[in-house]
Amino acid sequence: MVAVTFTDPEGKIVEAQGEPGDNLLRVAQAAGLPLEGTCEGQMACSTCHLVVDPDWFDRLGDASEPEEDMLDFAAGVRRTSRLACQIDLTDELDGLAVTVPADAHDARRM
Repeated sequence: MVAVTFTDPEGKIVEAQGEPGDNLLRVAQAAGLPLEGTCEGQMACSTCHLVVDPDWFDRLGDASEPEEDMLDFAAGVRRTSRLACQIDLTDELDGLAVTVPADAHDARRM
């Protein structure tokens, strides 16, 4: 299992785990975090935007050009912003720390 530490929009720490090869969006949603993922991981929206802890950011590899383009539509983008649907868990990411931005919302919950 790969452990991931999420900080939710209110600052609460949420510990979660996923299998290697699973994607971070699914892990976040299973943990009850407000990442909508409207496009279901097809990289056609930015509703799974999160901010990767700077200590982990360089371990992820570079974002693709299409991912960078989608991040242009996300509110509150930072240097270490990524789309959760584009991060596949590996054993090397065990302990990954990310933050769900304060402006994140999940329309499925309204």
